Amino acid sequence: MNEPAQNYHTEILVDTQYISAQSEPDNGKFVFSYTITIKNNGTVPTKLLRRHWIITDANGNVQEVEGKGVVGEQPYLKPGEGFRYTSGTILSTPVGSMHGQYMMIADDGIEFSADIAPFTLARPNFLH
Repeated sequence: MNEPAQNYHTEILVDTQYISAQSEPDNGKFVFSYTITIKNNGTVPTKLLRRHWIITDANGNVQEVEGKGVVGEQPYLKPGEGFRYTSGTILSTPVGSMHGQYMMIADDGIEFSADIAPFTLARPNFLH
């Protein structure tokens, strides 16, 4: 029997930044950082097992990134707790997007995915 969905509610907030000091626009290198906040808004403690990112540049080139945990960790979140980390990516265009999911497991053994809604990576003043 499946538990109600509200038992497993993970909120994901994203903040992005263009890193001009590491970017080389003339060489098609645009560096971005993204800070992710993961919050367990459910009623059951959960652990982040894996990540899966889909990164797309303005030319339609797609990179997929999969792996265990995030930034070398598999955060364990009790209800109401959060975890924040910063990572980065390099695009060949000044604008692109990312989306994906975290694979989670709750203390009761239920596995579920927490979707990461698409967000934009853009060099400042590039988009109006």
